[in-house]
Amino acid sequence: MRVKSEIWVRAYLRYCQAEGVPVVIARRGDEAAGAIFICIDRLDGTVSLYGPAPSGLAESATDRRWVRCFGARLVSPAEAYIYLARQREFDPDLWIIEVEDRAGRHFLGDGAVED
Repeated sequence: MRVKSEIWVRAYLRYCQAEGVPVVIARRGDEAAGAIFICIDRLDGTVSLYGPAPSGLAESATDRRWVRCFGARLVSPAEAYIYLARQREFDPDLWIIEVEDRAGRHFLGDGAVED
């Protein structure tokens, strides 16, 4: 059984805060099962966006797994917001978490599937 979205988000916020990294909930989704997107702002005009990995990946039924929405490419905040607006059309219950980190750290641990 997967941890509820709201509980996961709260834990993620605390982890980022413990690392001294600014983080906010830009959009609150469904507390039980809303998809979560993590936007990492590098503070140089570029962002990387992480979203839920496809459900067919190993352990995704119980653990949250992440993929880069634009592959290894960094994008402008505007491009990321356009992508997220399209995602909201399909899933109005999604969460958007914004992290500011010049180093681009995502704090997703082994759950991030790298390209």
